[in-house]
Amino acid sequence: MSEAEPITIACLDLAGTTVADGDTVETAFAEAIAVLGVVPGTAAHRRAMARFHESRGGSKLGIFRSLFDEPRAQVAHLAFERSYDQLVDRRGLRPVPGADGALERLRGAGIRVCLLTGFGRRTQARILDTLGWWDRVDLTLCPEDGRGRPWPDLVLMAALRLGADDVRHIAVCGDTANDMLTGRRSGASIVAGVLTGAHDSTALHAAGATHVLPSVAGLPDLLLPTPTPHNTPATADHN
Repeated sequence: MSEAEPITIACLDLAGTTVADGDTVETAFAEAIAVLGVVPGTAAHRRAMARFHESRGGSKLGIFRSLFDEPRAQVAHLAFERSYDQLVDRRGLRPVPGADGALERLRGAGIRVCLLTGFGRRTQARILDTLGWWDRVDLTLCPEDGRGRPWPDLVLMAALRLGADDVRHIAVCGDTANDMLTGRRSGASIVAGVLTGAHDSTALHAAGATHVLPSVAGLPDLLLPTPTPHNTPATADHN
């Protein structure tokens, strides 16, 4: 970044970006729709899983609402949250390698950190409790706070709550096309995709990524000013 437009706020996604996901979210989704009788081997299951994959990063409740009427969507969402909790109990939860250090470096440099998610508030809180991350961030937001991704609402809310002077001073980082769309629609100047989650470099670039990184561990190097090397005084020639 130029010194005229420093990054002051970083909005980072959870699952797949800062939190290692594996197939935990997908498994919880499949278990949730099974509660409503949508089981593997059926056309309805194939349609639901296709919707899940194309909507990664978006509101989980929103995905269920796109598949079912409101009462059944609410049932599926509650089943999803229960399944996710049980999977975390069995499998545990861990940060993406380097995520802890990235959060520490960003906040140590004065950049305020907001964690965004497509999970509901209950699941978001479970993740932060499990990882002990409440004191690692300045703000957490979820779709209950505004329209979820790909809308820009949550990034703009972070700008308001954390006192951004200009949306160009915001960086957004995530692993899905919806994360990239959210960042671009909000006006953030840095919209960084990472390759530790749902979508590949092609999909991230197509959705508007300004940068694609191997992981969130590389975000501080992208956002923080590069120190200017001091000139080494010439050694006197004594010959």
